[in-house]
Amino acid sequence: MAAEEPKSWDELYSIDLMPSELFLKFREQIQGFRVGLNLEAKLVLKPLSHDRRWKFIYEPLHHDVRLVSKKIPLTKFLNLQVGIGHSFQLHTTGWKWKLTTCLGGDGVSRIRNKTCLGLYPGVDLRFGWRADYVLPEFTGGVGTGEPLFNMNSGRLEASLDRVETILTHGCSSNDQLILESPPS
Repeated sequence: MAAEEPKSWDELYSIDLMPSELFLKFREQIQGFRVGLNLEAKLVLKPLSHDRRWKFIYEPLHHDVRLVSKKIPLTKFLNLQVGIGHSFQLHTTGWKWKLTTCLGGDGVSRIRNKTCLGLYPGVDLRFGWRADYVLPEFTGGVGTGEPLFNMNSGRLEASLDRVETILTHGCSSNDQLILESPPS
């Protein structure tokens, strides 16, 4: 088996900085709660405390209401989220659960994250991004027809998937985090 030809840099990485989703979100902070109106047709209510454990979501286009827990860390990279909801359109009530991680993928490792940049009090930009990667691999053999040493260079595909502009009324400078990277 012949050694793999070295790949060009263009074949080793791909970075897409054109977001596929743009959102404008409005937030109002009232007596320890944050009420949010997202122009993705969603109304969100959640406590302002740092140990908030839930959020209430109303989606008028789908006629759905949900009460969702925050992501509960089970391990360093694995989270559980549970929720109960009602669909007025379907006249059904049920509950859902989901296991999530910021790492994962099938054959390809993936990092998904959100990064928030506070421009000034009351105006934040939040970026949803992901990176799919295959780590370099070293192989070799003796007496097998394979080269003694071979290297697969790996691959990186990164993209900026979502940009949100968040306007918050009623916040103080103590509520702002300049840079934060919450777990996905």
